[in-house]
Amino acid sequence: MAHSNSNSNHSLLLPPPSADPNGGFCSQTKTYFTLRPHPPLPPQSLSLSLTDYAFSLLRQNSPSPTSSSTSAALIDAATGRRIPYTELVTLTQTLATSLHRQLGLARGDSAFVLSLNSSRIPILYLALFSLGVVVSPSNPNSTVSDISRQIELCKPVIAFVTSDANEKIISLFSRTIRLDSFEFESMMTTRCDEFVRFDVGQNDTAAILYSSGTTGKFKGVELTHQNFISSIAGVQAVRPVRQPPAVTLCSVPYFHVYGFLYCVRTVAMGESLVSIGKFDLLQMIRAIERFRVTHVAVAPPVIVSMVNNHDLTDSHDLRSLEVVASGGAPLSKALFKKFKERFPRVQLPQAYGLTETTAGVSRMVGPNESQKLGASGRLVAYCQAKIVDVETGMGLPPFKQGELWVRGPLVMKGYVGDPKATSTILDSEGWLRTGDICYFDGEGFLYVVDRLKELIKYKGYQVAPVELENLLQTHPDIVDVAVVPYPDEEAGQVPMAFVVRRPESFVDESNIKDFVARQVAPYKKIRRVSFINSIPKNASGKVLRRELIKLALSGASSKL
Repeated sequence: MAHSNSNSNHSLLLPPPSADPNGGFCSQTKTYFTLRPHPPLPPQSLSLSLTDYAFSLLRQNSPSPTSSSTSAALIDAATGRRIPYTELVTLTQTLATSLHRQLGLARGDSAFVLSLNSSRIPILYLALFSLGVVVSPSNPNSTVSDISRQIELCKPVIAFVTSDANEKIISLFSRTIRLDSFEFESMMTTRCDEFVRFDVGQNDTAAILYSSGTTGKFKGVELTHQNFISSIAGVQAVRPVRQPPAVTLCSVPYFHVYGFLYCVRTVAMGESLVSIGKFDLLQMIRAIERFRVTHVAVAPPVIVSMVNNHDLTDSHDLRSLEVVASGGAPLSKALFKKFKERFPRVQLPQAYGLTETTAGVSRMVGPNESQKLGASGRLVAYCQAKIVDVETGMGLPPFKQGELWVRGPLVMKGYVGDPKATSTILDSEGWLRTGDICYFDGEGFLYVVDRLKELIKYKGYQVAPVELENLLQTHPDIVDVAVVPYPDEEAGQVPMAFVVRRPESFVDESNIKDFVARQVAPYKKIRRVSFINSIPKNASGKVLRRELIKLALSGASSKL
C-alpha cells in the first residue's frame, strides 16, 4: 500500500509530556492524543488471528468456569436457541476444520457472506478468520449490480447465503453454501479428529467491507486482523467489570462495520449476544424483555422509533436495559433529550467512526461521558487525530472547526484494487482524511459538524445540513427531517428541507420556514420545504442525501 504502517508503532501513539492532560492536545505538533489507557498490543511479528485473540480474551473475561459454562454466548431471538460459551469454541473449531477439509478453504481465500443477523454469523466469521480466509459480508437486500461489483472487488471462492437470498444473486457464484441447511449445521457439529491450526499474520486481510457509498461508487475497505485486534483491545482496556456478564442485543446488521465488530467483540468480552434477523422494533422490544437484555447497539433511526412508539415500550418490561449505544450517524440533541425523558435510567452513549477506521474513532465510556450533549465521545485507545484547516492545511487547536484526520493501528490497509482512491484518503505518514468537519473541546470530546462534501454553499457561506436538521427535530410536529442543497442561480445553493410530519399534523411550509428563521443567521434559513412519507437511509442510519437531491431536482417533490 502507499502508506507506511508505521502508525502501528505503539510508542508513537503515546501522548508526549507537552500534551494537555485534560484534552490530549499537543500545541507543538497540533495533534490530539488519546487519554484512554492503552496497554501494549501483541507484537506484530506474532502470528495471531482475530479469532485466536478473541478466544484468549474470552479466557481472561470468564472469571469462573461456572459462569462461562452456564452463560449463553449466542442467543437467537427467533428460535430461542442458546449456545453456551463451552460449545462456542468447539463449534468454531469444528466448522473451521470442516471448511478446510471438505471445501479446501485456506489462508488468502475470500468468502462472501449474504445473510441477515443470526447466531450462525459470529461462528462463521470466527471460523473463517482462524483459517486466514478473508470475510466479505454484504447486505442481503443489495441489487444484482451491487453484488456483481462487490464480487469483482473481493474475488470470493465461495459464498455463504441464506435460503431466502435472491436466486439471481446466488447464480453469480459458482459455489454456495446455505447457512440454514443441514449441510452447514453438520459442518459445525460433526466432530473431527483434530482441529486444523493455521498461521495467520496480523497484517493479513481479515475482512473486506463496503463503504456506504454516500460519495459515489462504494469501495472495498481492506481491514486486517491487527485493525480489529487493536479496536477490541481498546474496548477491553476501558471495560467496566460486571457480574453477571452483559446481555447485548446488536440491532445493527453484522455486514456493517459497526455490527461486524460488535458481534466479535461481544464474544471476546464473554457477554451474551442476542441476534434478531430483519430489524423490527416489536421483535427488539420483545427480545429485551424475554432475554433481560442490558445493552443494545443501535443506529439513530431506532432511537426515533423507541421515542415515538410509547404504546409499544410501555407495554413491555424494559427494566433490564442499562445502555443504548448509538452510532453510524449523528444523534441530535433534541432526540437525546426526548430519549432521556422516556428512559431516564438508561445511558445513551454515542460513538463516531468509519468503515475505514474499523468502526469507532471516538466513543463515550460510562454514565458521566454519556451526558455530554452533542459530543461523539473521546478518542479511543491507540488513536491520534488532527483538525485540519480546509483552506490552509494547518492543524487547529480546540474549538476550531476543520477536517478530522486520524492515525493509528485502526486505520485500514487501503481500498481493494484502488491505489488512487487509497492515496487520496491516506497520506504517506498514515493519516486518514475522514471528510468530516469536526472540532474538539478542551476536554478532548469530539463534535461532528457535517460531511465536508455535504456542506451547502450559500452565497459563499457554508451551511451544515446537520445543524438545521437538529433544529427542525425540536419542532413538535416533525417526526423526521433531512436538509439538502438545492441549486439556485443567485445564491449557488439554498437549504431545502424534506420533512416527515407527525400524523394528524397541519404544519405547513411557511410554519417551518418561520420556525427556522427565528433561530438562525439569515444565510442559514430554509428556502424550500417538501413533505415526504419517510427519509431514505442506509443500513447504518445515514441519510441518503443524493436520493433526496435527485428527488428535489426531478420536481417530484411537489407530488409527495
